[in-house]
Amino acid sequence: MPDRTRPVYTPAGGPPQGPRPSEEILPAVGEDAVFQMLEDLYAELETSDVRHLFPPNMKAASRKSAAFFVQLLGGPPLFSQTFGPPRMRARHLPFEIDEHARQVWLACFHKVLEDAETRYAFPPEHLAGFLEFLERFSSWMVNVAPDPS
Repeated sequence: MPDRTRPVYTPAGGPPQGPRPSEEILPAVGEDAVFQMLEDLYAELETSDVRHLFPPNMKAASRKSAAFFVQLLGGPPLFSQTFGPPRMRARHLPFEIDEHARQVWLACFHKVLEDAETRYAFPPEHLAGFLEFLERFSSWMVNVAPDPS
């Protein structure tokens, strides 16, 4: 149950601006590779110090995230059909996500993408744009104010 008494921080600038990842990524990698990439991400998160932010079944959680990424990349609306509209910030509000958690999530994603061209047939010309999207997207998930000290 969400803690409705804690103040919720809203990052300056509002929702992320900028382009979505290229829709050329999905035809190059295929849905199966997106699901594998997210399974690999969740395997990294499993051993991270932000593990407590995720549900017990990391495989199921990875599949839910993969459905979101397939949809984001221009594929079928797998996420919306199963879970409703993405509204990712609202979905993440019950969890206390600070800048440290964001950086850990990003580091795990970066590690998974280190050899993405080989592992997932990720088009190298779209990797920088995908990483930029992850930076903007993850900044919007932060809901705990930075420590002023």
